[in-house]
Amino acid sequence: MHADLSRITYRPERHYSAVVAQQGRVQLDADANEQTAIQLFQARTLAADLIGQHGGPQDATGFRIELRGGSHELDDLLIGGGRYYVDGIQCDATRPQPGVPVPAEGADGQGGADDPGVPAGAPATWTYWDQPDGFRDPERPGDRLPTTFPYLACLKVWERSVTAAEDPALREVALGAALPDTAARAKVVWQVLPLPGAELGLGGDNPSADDIRAAFTRWAQRAAAPASRLAARSERPGHADDDPCLVAPDARYRGPENQLYRVEVHEGGTAQEATFKWSRENGSVTFPVDELDGTWVDLATLGSDDKLDLNVGDWVEFVDTAYTSRGAAEPLLRVAEVDLPGRRVRLSDEPAPGVGRRPELHPFLRRWDQQEGGWQGRRGARTDRLRHGAVRVEEGGWLPLEDGIEVYFGTGGTYRTGDFWLIPARTATGDVEWPTDAARRPLLQAPAGIAVHYAPLAWVRGDRQITDLRLAFRPLSAGIPATSDAPPAAGPGAGTADPATDAAATRPNRSQTTAAAEAAVDEEGTG
Repeated sequence: MHADLSRITYRPERHYSAVVAQQGRVQLDADANEQTAIQLFQARTLAADLIGQHGGPQDATGFRIELRGGSHELDDLLIGGGRYYVDGIQCDATRPQPGVPVPAEGADGQGGADDPGVPAGAPATWTYWDQPDGFRDPERPGDRLPTTFPYLACLKVWERSVTAAEDPALREVALGAALPDTAARAKVVWQVLPLPGAELGLGGDNPSADDIRAAFTRWAQRAAAPASRLAARSERPGHADDDPCLVAPDARYRGPENQLYRVEVHEGGTAQEATFKWSRENGSVTFPVDELDGTWVDLATLGSDDKLDLNVGDWVEFVDTAYTSRGAAEPLLRVAEVDLPGRRVRLSDEPAPGVGRRPELHPFLRRWDQQEGGWQGRRGARTDRLRHGAVRVEEGGWLPLEDGIEVYFGTGGTYRTGDFWLIPARTATGDVEWPTDAARRPLLQAPAGIAVHYAPLAWVRGDRQITDLRLAFRPLSAGIPATSDAPPAAGPGAGTADPATDAAATRPNRSQTTAAAEAAVDEEGTG
């Protein structure tokens, strides 16, 4: 989550059930965020245990897929409204309908066709091309649906952060423009995407639905499993103990402030292909864009202080809602000139086509803190540090960030754009918070995110030839029989002296687990 956080303290393996506040103590963002994480984990785990890997409510199962010819002479998919759960995460495909505006001046107030303020009939469902977080582009060949059948329409689900830079409605205007925004949001993102049938490795011309689901589960496990690991440490020179000052130049972590470092994969691939970027502020330093004119960018603000502003030589990422949702990795841009009075900056190049040109997508610049220049590689050779503004991944050796912070990429990794690690650095200890073994050696860790979840929706074999792969569940509740329907007592004198015990004995026994009892309950619930 790209937000201004102190650290993330939630650890599911510790099995904490609640955060307990104590009187007279300092309130920390980490404590409140951990309570939210605990509750979210419990709710989603319970949903996944009851529902299974994926499924939807019987009368409101969402994401029904239909194939149809669409605009641009390209195929399209209709996405039915309703809810669906993937690993306990609720996804809602219901398309909101526009509200009714006040009639235009002089109109009869009946909402007739002559009233230009009345919106035209809005579509009732989403489609593949206009799904809210898909941002598919017909001009991109890779975004088009396959022309070769069969293929599988699947649901991809993950979470991302949203701040006031992307959603201005989150900012409380009563606080004034000079104050920072308050809280960020976590958003569930879903996308309906095609997966060529050949990637599932299925044999036969017409596999069964169970075989398709099983093959997709194996594919999803491979796709979602993290395949890269990182460790972090703060370097400590041998003579550091000679100086008691915690922030002396030869201390381990030499930064003047507590920081939450974020190391994030930029370009994915193998170690030879991958790059990463890093931020000492968890990537939370952003600048909303008012206008883009070539390489000049008009900004809503240039930052609240000298630590959160832009300077010549800084590397920035031009971001908007579509760019983030697509998981894109365009070259980073360098700040070439800063016009403070005009709140403008000139970038080293124009942003990539399709990024930052649409105001409704709320474009902004995100600052990253890596710098130009080479460093001594693990084999002693000078290394060109940046490629397209991001740092080249080098496995099997410690790579310096700044102020004594170093990171280590495990060998044999495969890197995914957006995966990240968080490294809290503290001046009080001159160290970073990172798990170690008994010998205090840093442990290699999988990415803290992005956690991606998948579910199969439909096996598309052609027009009107679709196998529905969704699962549905019925409500657990069932009707309680009326008192008159209760079985009679065994006879006079069969009761006990306790009326409550007698009443309990006359209730239908609903705790049985035999097949006959379960069938009876099912029949009651559907009757």
